[in-house]
Amino acid sequence: MSDTRRSFVKKSAMAGLGISMLPDFALSKQNDRKKGGKKAGKVRLGFIGVGLRGIQHLSNALKREDIVVPAVCDIDPARIKIAKEMLEKAGHNKTVFYAHRESAWEKMLKEVELDGVIISTPWLWHTVMCVTAMRAGVYAGVEVPATTTMAECWDLVNTYEETGVPCMMLENVCYRRDVMAVLNMVRHDVFGELVHGRCGYLYDMRYEKFNDGKQWYGGGVEFGEKAIAEARWRTQHSVHRNADIYPTHGIGPMAVMMNINRGNRFMSLTSVATKSRGLHEYVVKNGGADHPNAKVRFKLGDIVTSIIKTANGESIIVTHDTNLPRPYSLDFRVQGTRGLWEKDANKVYIDGESKPRKWDESEVWLKKYDHPLWKKYEEEAKKTTYGGMDFFVLHAFVESIKAQSDTPLDVYDAAAWCSITPLSERSIANNGEPQDFPDFTKGQWIKRKPVYPKQDEYFF
Repeated sequence: MSDTRRSFVKKSAMAGLGISMLPDFALSKQNDRKKGGKKAGKVRLGFIGVGLRGIQHLSNALKREDIVVPAVCDIDPARIKIAKEMLEKAGHNKTVFYAHRESAWEKMLKEVELDGVIISTPWLWHTVMCVTAMRAGVYAGVEVPATTTMAECWDLVNTYEETGVPCMMLENVCYRRDVMAVLNMVRHDVFGELVHGRCGYLYDMRYEKFNDGKQWYGGGVEFGEKAIAEARWRTQHSVHRNADIYPTHGIGPMAVMMNINRGNRFMSLTSVATKSRGLHEYVVKNGGADHPNAKVRFKLGDIVTSIIKTANGESIIVTHDTNLPRPYSLDFRVQGTRGLWEKDANKVYIDGESKPRKWDESEVWLKKYDHPLWKKYEEEAKKTTYGGMDFFVLHAFVESIKAQSDTPLDVYDAAAWCSITPLSERSIANNGEPQDFPDFTKGQWIKRKPVYPKQDEYFF
């Protein structure tokens, strides 16, 4: 076993161990928090990880007047310097910085009084950082995916049920304007009863998975220790895992529309993967057949396809496609008994309202059902990253802290969505054998209600 693989496996195992042996606690322990209460003063928000994504979150936070930033942590002093300059420019002169050691984030959580923390680190750190924050009484806001193993899914759930401290996966696509308009259409029964969904993550990520060790994207075929940014850690998942390793951008919106964990749940999944060719060919084309990375056997199939069945009888096709040349798409399709929305075609068809068997341009429908949150906060959203989605995901997290309430996307959502990765891995390894989803809510999904009606506040 190579040192790189040994390190990867060791970290995966440690991250998966977490607190998986904690005793089970009833969901009723959270009732007091769900009743809510107001928190006085500004929200004290810490940041762990200020790489490209963490800096975006920090930039968006500094646009708000209700946030102070007592502490920032990153292992790279260069990233700390960038964050420090941003904070000083914004008038935040009392921030404490933690760097140099991998364990610096633990020290930060012990020493600094925080209300919430934003975690934007490599995936293998996400769960253990969330668990530690929750145990310290700090709301955890974590980048996607929140977990990478089934044990980690249970770690999040068990920790929440023990501590009552929320953890929100910052899945910003749930707040994309067209997605929220379609959610509004779903809630107004425009499509009738939902029957089927399609989604995924279809994105040429070869430039993220490889670089030359000098520039963030592309320019070479290095990954791991010879690379920088995402290629330093993200590509290892493509080397060692054959699974849908990044499902939440697609499945998140589908899960919200289908009321997963709130009157519905994922029941089973079956997955298949194609052969792996794209990453190898990229290395050979750009680095030559003699480059050491041309000898790497990438385990991740170029296209991973999963089919999910829900308790209420819907099916969802989820696709992971990141190794081949292609334009970006999340492949959204929402279909019910009266009609459907196709994102890539930008079309809507509604039986009895569209011309028979003729598509409508989606713009008219999306404008008609533009979500109240987007109407209310459009100007603020325009000032933030990812087309405004990041405003809403941060807003939901911060407002939840201020209200001392649960977050609209909770640990049960994180566990259900992220469990697609280990379940798809197991299904692929067993020739597409169906895999059952755990019921992370322990039966409470039957009576839990969607939070959508609070649409003029900060929920869906």
